[in-house]
Amino acid sequence: MSARASEAGATLAGLRPMRDEDLDAVLAIELRAYPFPWTRGIFQDCLRADYPAWVLQRDGAIIGYGMLSIAADEAHVLNVCTAPEQQGQGHGRRLLRALLRLAQGRGAQRVFLEVRPSNTVAIALYHDEGFNEIGRRPRYYPARGGREDAIVMAKELFAD
Repeated sequence: MSARASEAGATLAGLRPMRDEDLDAVLAIELRAYPFPWTRGIFQDCLRADYPAWVLQRDGAIIGYGMLSIAADEAHVLNVCTAPEQQGQGHGRRLLRALLRLAQGRGAQRVFLEVRPSNTVAIALYHDEGFNEIGRRPRYYPARGGREDAIVMAKELFAD
C-alpha cells in the first residue's frame, strides 16, 4: 500500500453502534460541545431502552455520535453531536443521514427533532436535509440566565 493510500485511510471515519464502553469518550465530547450536557445516566438509560445510537470513529477515536428513538411510524432525533474540533467537516451531516436511514429502515414515516434557536449551524443543516419548522416549545432548554425555546422540526421519510 502506498503512503498516500495509508494517509487517506487514516482520515476516514466509520460508523458503528454505540456501546456502554463508549460512554467516557461520548461524555467527554458532550461536555466540550454543550453548556448544558446530557449526563451519563441519560445516555445509559437510552442504551438500556435499546434506542438506536451510533458513534463516528476516526483512527480509533470517537469524534461524534447520534441517538434517536423510534415508536410506531415516528422517530425522534435525540442527540447529534460532533466533537468541537471536528466540526465543519460534514461529520454531523453524516451522522444525521445515518440516523434517518436507520429510522426509515425501521418503518418510520416521519422524524422529529428539537433545536435551540441559537444553534444556527444546526438549524441550517436540518433545513438543508429537508426538515421544516413545525412549532416551538417555550422555555424548553436550560440557558444561562433562564430558559431557551426549542424549535420543533420535522421531516417526512419517503420510500425509495
